[in-house]
Amino acid sequence: MVNEPVSFLNAEQLAEEIVELGKNSALNVTILEKAQIEALKMGGLLSVNQGSIDPPTFIIAEYKGKNPKNSKPIVLVGKGVVYDTGGLSLKPTPNSMDIMKSDMGGAACMAGAIYLAALQQLPLHIIALIPATDNRPGLNAYAPGDVVTMYDGTTVEVMNTDAEGRMILADALAYSKKYDPEVVIDAATLTGAAHRAVGEHATCMMGTADDKYFDQLHKAGDETYERLIRFPFFEEYFEEMKSPIADLKNIGGPSAGMISAGMFLEHFVEAPYIHLDIAGPAWLNSTSAYRTKGGTGTGVRMLYHFLKHYV
Repeated sequence: MVNEPVSFLNAEQLAEEIVELGKNSALNVTILEKAQIEALKMGGLLSVNQGSIDPPTFIIAEYKGKNPKNSKPIVLVGKGVVYDTGGLSLKPTPNSMDIMKSDMGGAACMAGAIYLAALQQLPLHIIALIPATDNRPGLNAYAPGDVVTMYDGTTVEVMNTDAEGRMILADALAYSKKYDPEVVIDAATLTGAAHRAVGEHATCMMGTADDKYFDQLHKAGDETYERLIRFPFFEEYFEEMKSPIADLKNIGGPSAGMISAGMFLEHFVEAPYIHLDIAGPAWLNSTSAYRTKGGTGTGVRMLYHFLKHYV
């Protein structure tokens, strides 16, 4: 899915791909279309979609194995930006749009992980939530200065339309509350800051969940060679995300952008939370050992290993 261009894989087609996974497994897949998303008032997802001629989708995939070990579900959330121009804050750097068909790598990661769990019939209850759209500067595209009301009522001042992944993820994370989850884990090709911090050889990990979850993910990452590095989640980073005219703004300062983005997302989650910024390893411009050029499928093996040994 990561390697498919947006001419083939728009938000509706991404949803269809995941429906197909459900036909081959015990996944129960539900697709919310634009009218339903509007009824839910998912302002983040709808605002990013305003510049596109293609409607958004909100994908819910659920797997419940026999005699699940967890009494409350594990919720996986994946960023499904099927193509990202940056919107009106058009990406300025040379070649920066060339690989943006891969900006739904988080969505593909979570779809792959829950699909594999279903195929292997793990004794767990898992739900995957995938908000999907492209981000373009056309039509009535959302603009810097806009104030968006999110699904949970939080108001967000848009400072940069290229910080769109967190806008759509926030709605999905807030929606996860209805499931009263045991833990919420998201994956997203979210920030250039994560790529600059650790390159293509690790995923940036942070959050509020108990250390046991981080320890289990670290072990899974080491054993699958999809390594994770935990970053701090100090409350001072959240100060950068406060707006003088809204509850939050959608971009922080020039430093540690992967952490301030994670703190923004955490605002929308009530359950124990882990954020995985896979911006570095999700896509490679050349083959690296066993990892192929293009989409690497990063996170799928690691998360499956985590789920297989979930305690």
